[in-house]
Amino acid sequence: MRTAPTAAGPRAATRLDSATHAARAARDGHDVLVLAFDGARLLDVAAPLEVFHTAAGRSGAYRVRVCTPDGRDVTTSTGLRIAADAATADVTRADTLVVPGPADLRVLDQRPELVAEVARLAAGAGRVAAVCTGAFALAAAGLLGGRRATTHWEYADDLARAHPDVTVTPDAIYVRDGPILTSAGVTAGIDVCLALVEEDHGPEAARRVARDLVVFLQRPGGQSQFSAASRTTTTRHPVLRPLLDAIAADPAADHSLRSLAQRANISARHVSRLFAQQIGSTPAAHVETMRVEAARILLEHGANVTEAARRSGLGSDETLRRTFARHLGTTPSAYAARFRTTRVS
Repeated sequence: MRTAPTAAGPRAATRLDSATHAARAARDGHDVLVLAFDGARLLDVAAPLEVFHTAAGRSGAYRVRVCTPDGRDVTTSTGLRIAADAATADVTRADTLVVPGPADLRVLDQRPELVAEVARLAAGAGRVAAVCTGAFALAAAGLLGGRRATTHWEYADDLARAHPDVTVTPDAIYVRDGPILTSAGVTAGIDVCLALVEEDHGPEAARRVARDLVVFLQRPGGQSQFSAASRTTTTRHPVLRPLLDAIAADPAADHSLRSLAQRANISARHVSRLFAQQIGSTPAAHVETMRVEAARILLEHGANVTEAARRSGLGSDETLRRTFARHLGTTPSAYAARFRTTRVS
């Protein structure tokens, strides 16, 4: 993706005066502004609205508005239209600005004026939260330079490549760096907005909203448990490709460095060099990743923890637990409970 024209200088968010906005919010009430535009993901807009409206209904603590670039209705990525409360040009300040993501990232390239409006609105906001690929809009507006951020797992590498001045944390559900918050895909808009409600009114208020919406107050694990790892790696190298295919076909087999070298009839050092050059990983790390994915699939299809550990090549229950914690931020049992079936037990 081409980087949209930068509408503000590096770390434009440093102009945000959180203390001033917090004091005003306590005195006058808290203004939440949710940006909407043609092509925005529906849930990126709807999820924050649900959280803040639910919180406002219980305490009246928030005034929530939807703004669009020209004040007219917009059509989301699903085709559903959303009405506007205001045009962005009519907004001078907000205590919280929420920026959704586009379903098609090319929207930001095609509409530099939208990025410019994000930068202008952010300059008058106490804090800014991006949902999903909304992080790309913040980065293009100069708000993420030198900051940590996250986005939907499928686009994390794209964000890091397009904006090398941003430290991308791909597994996080949401990341806060100063007054800027970014979040993972779609429903993570609920997570980040619950965190903002807790910041404003304490954990009990956030718990009440979470119970009303029937969601976790704090989602277990990171977003890597939701990602779809590839069973194959893109390379056509005549020596490496057969090795990768063999690992994917039978993760539990012997894929030690020595075994891989013997299979390819090359030195162990050459095997390591090919893995580093072609896929950016060590042989051991790649094998472990494929075994984790195999264990995930086994658990999703009904295998118990012991069977998944054995058949994936990870060996013991304890090794599977440690590896899941390191890769996915959760336990095998918890993963199976969430992804095995939608049937009510």
